[in-house]
Amino acid sequence: MAASNSPAEQLITENIDIWTSAIKKRGSQGRGSNKKFELHGIKKLRELILELAVRGLLVPQDPNDEPASVLLEKIAAEKEQLIKDGKIKKQKALPEISEDEKPFELPKGWAWARLGTLFNSIMSGGTPSKRESSYWGGQIPWASVKDLGSSRYISNTQDYITEEGLLAGSKLSDAGDILICTRMGLGKIAITTAPIAINQDLKAVKLSNKVSVEYFLNTYSTLKIKGTGTTVAGIKQEELLNYVIGLPSELEQPRIVAKVDELMALCDQLEQQTETSLTAHQTLVETLLNTLLNADQNSFDPAWERIAQHFDILFTTEHSIDQLKQTILQLAVMGKLVPQDPNDEPASVLLEKIATEKEQLIKDKVIKKQKPLPPISEDEKPFGLPKGWEWSRLSDVLDVRDGTHDSPKDASGGNTYPLVTSKNFCNGEINFSEARQISEKDHLEISKRSLVEVGDILFSMIGGNLGNQVIVKDPRAFSIKNVALLKYYLKSATQPEYIKVFTEELAIELQNKASGGAQPFVSLGALRKLVFALPPFDEQHRIVAKVDGLMSLCDNLKLKISESQTTQLHLADAMAEQALN
Repeated sequence: MAASNSPAEQLITENIDIWTSAIKKRGSQGRGSNKKFELHGIKKLRELILELAVRGLLVPQDPNDEPASVLLEKIAAEKEQLIKDGKIKKQKALPEISEDEKPFELPKGWAWARLGTLFNSIMSGGTPSKRESSYWGGQIPWASVKDLGSSRYISNTQDYITEEGLLAGSKLSDAGDILICTRMGLGKIAITTAPIAINQDLKAVKLSNKVSVEYFLNTYSTLKIKGTGTTVAGIKQEELLNYVIGLPSELEQPRIVAKVDELMALCDQLEQQTETSLTAHQTLVETLLNTLLNADQNSFDPAWERIAQHFDILFTTEHSIDQLKQTILQLAVMGKLVPQDPNDEPASVLLEKIATEKEQLIKDKVIKKQKPLPPISEDEKPFGLPKGWEWSRLSDVLDVRDGTHDSPKDASGGNTYPLVTSKNFCNGEINFSEARQISEKDHLEISKRSLVEVGDILFSMIGGNLGNQVIVKDPRAFSIKNVALLKYYLKSATQPEYIKVFTEELAIELQNKASGGAQPFVSLGALRKLVFALPPFDEQHRIVAKVDGLMSLCDNLKLKISESQTTQLHLADAMAEQALN
């Protein structure tokens, strides 16, 4: 791009790295979008370009241009002629613009103007009766707020009405009119390219021929339209007409539009390049991590070494580190994270010990005898096991129960107990302060089948918290509702922290399967039947230590990236703010 005399343009083009580096992680995924990031810097840059444009800072003024004050006289004269010719009605006089309404200093040759001054006419629409079928399904496009926002121009609409419907309750705008939302979608605006009927939430405006339509649209997009209303925000027609904008000369308007278009095209290019780079990075990370998951014993070490050599290049975003964390958990439960020790007591012996303990608990009536589960088929085994590991059903290794499904009444006073649900799980801990309190009678009744003890694991079975889990560390007595309770038949065979690693990996798997569907849910029966790969007991300890070390590394990396991203975001915001002051 050629150098410009405009300091504003230099600010934009000479700081490309800052604009493209300011990337914000999305809090949640929007429907229909799989992007996990928002290009905050480029978004801010687009806003800045428009703000600079409407303040006269984007292109230099030409002293030979006829000033905007003369343009306003021409607009007034044009309107007077249209009134004389009977083409428009005389409008109510607009108030003088006070100093308080002028948000910034105008360049030489510009003038302040109310929107109503630039409109030759303004028309409201309406909605034909929905009960009258003859009004709907015709050939006339009928626009409402939902039709605006996707494009600057509009010719087709979601709904169509008949000639009868038009006469009964709507108004028809002309091609070239500007449609402005005054309710619900405040700020939405579009130019009609064909005659379109409009509803009551839209205004059809005929702009003065002396004002560039494109310049007006750019300017209107910078206005902070504030509506009022208890249910849906809206503005009255009088309020719309009274908004104030800065008006450049007639000849400067197309120069500003051309410069805005040029810089917006640059933003499009930057956006495409940045998104392509981020997507390529994500694909590279996913590919390399998948090689780890698919590697056998001979190829795993070289695959891990390749990743380790380029750690600082690969894991540069929060999303890539989340992917790494997920892979670490998967590798842990597959037996690929630490080497096996042939001296370890094999998991087959652990299963025999657990089965013996389970039989004794049944004899002692501590637990009930369960219906036997089917043997594990080859199709159910998702990967090959390392030497010393064994496949089992989860209920062969753990006592899988759930909490109450009833809704005991809230209780108050001194002798009450917390009723914990997955909503009370926070960062791997139980937030007892926000749990409901129930009576001792209800607590004792629930505890008969679901007595929670230190070391047990609670696993969320339903809703947006599906898979969230905690290891119980607090010795206080409490009850649970709608969460699975994982207890140990034999603690000398199953280490709680390893089971926690398994449930964390399981949670990710369940969440991935549930994404995009109805309210996710996993039943107690499905949990009991889950196929579980049991490592030797000593290896469980080694896996937990390795996972803890790698997760700590990931958290430190994530913190540094977050701090760097926050700096970039603040820098982009500060640059944009400085440019306007």
